[in-house]
Amino acid sequence: MRNLKRSTSAAALLATLAGTAALATAAPASAASYHCKTSSYTVDDPSYTGPDSDNWDFDVRLCAKRSGGYIYTTAKVTWDGPYAAKQRSHFTFNKARFHLQTKKSTAGTDPVVKYANYTGLEHALENSSTHGNGSYETGTLKTKTSGRYHYLADGHIELDWSGDGTGYRKPLLFSASPRV
Repeated sequence: MRNLKRSTSAAALLATLAGTAALATAAPASAASYHCKTSSYTVDDPSYTGPDSDNWDFDVRLCAKRSGGYIYTTAKVTWDGPYAAKQRSHFTFNKARFHLQTKKSTAGTDPVVKYANYTGLEHALENSSTHGNGSYETGTLKTKTSGRYHYLADGHIELDWSGDGTGYRKPLLFSASPRV
């Protein structure tokens, strides 16, 4: 009987230690994860009149998270450009940028509390794969939050097509992230 008690005590001790080790390696409860929404937009290259397809299919994933009194917003852009995009990409855009916004969710129009223009999108588009595909990730906006409001990530792509003489055209709009 004494051996059974020692075995039971040893098993209980091991279970306790294992539980403590599991708690020590688990992520903190305050670590927040991003809440994201992906949407798409297809746009025709107005400066290209050749025989090949010239549509650009964009997917944008807008993400927001709340952690430690701050809101973090970020975006990832992926695209499927024209097959011949690599051969003519340095002639396709004068400028391109992703405009990322952190917005406070309110009744009516959500006010922008912070924004940034990520012009690295142009370089990424111009360096698409040989099949016209690629991706680009913005930086992260960090904004101090007021605990009583919800926030979200919003954004759009602005393209200045080469050869059309109009500058930035109408922004390509995408769905905002869920509120956090």
